[in-house]
Amino acid sequence: MKTKESSLKAITDQGLLPLFFYEDAEVSLDVIRTLYRSGIRVLEYTNRGKEALENFRFLIPAVEKEMPDLHLGIGTIKTTAEAKAFLEAGAHFLVCPVVDPEVGQLAHDAGLLWVPGCFSPTEINVAYQHKAGLIKLFPANLLGPSYLVSVKELFPGQLFIPTGGVEIEEGNMTKWFKSGVCAVGMGSKLISREILENKNYELLAELTKKTLDMVQQTR
Repeated sequence: MKTKESSLKAITDQGLLPLFFYEDAEVSLDVIRTLYRSGIRVLEYTNRGKEALENFRFLIPAVEKEMPDLHLGIGTIKTTAEAKAFLEAGAHFLVCPVVDPEVGQLAHDAGLLWVPGCFSPTEINVAYQHKAGLIKLFPANLLGPSYLVSVKELFPGQLFIPTGGVEIEEGNMTKWFKSGVCAVGMGSKLISREILENKNYELLAELTKKTLDMVQQTR
């Protein structure tokens, strides 16, 4: 049984939240299997294409059968309709590019983690007041680590994760963890379109292990 607390612990323990979408459901499952074998125990599948919901309905039973300790969330959730559809499909947590308190309430009612995306202090405050377990700083490449240093004291106890532009590079990761994030989100820098199209699972495994090691060294 996945809960708000167990998903949050999985993200903070891992220090990394990989995220991706691919049109082919079988390839998507092979990517998840590769990430899992490489040490990943929590990841985000993104609602970035017309196949996303159908794929997710295919992925969840396979994940729960083969990888019962893996937390599989859904990202790019912008509306309550999307949230309801993916919660019904079995999503373990919801990640959003925006702050919609009604989406947050759906996650809370299901006992699951809600991760809204915020850019401004006002958005962070709305998410904070609506009890977001974790706030996504997005797009992180525009905000930068110094932004979090400037605002985090206003929101005591709030956890943050940057997504968008985090590099597999020691200096970049060190700056983010020093700024106070509990984990980093990583999409195409880790799971590139080239890896997906070429089904280069060996390279993905190598990159994933390298990134997990770097997280441990820099946090």
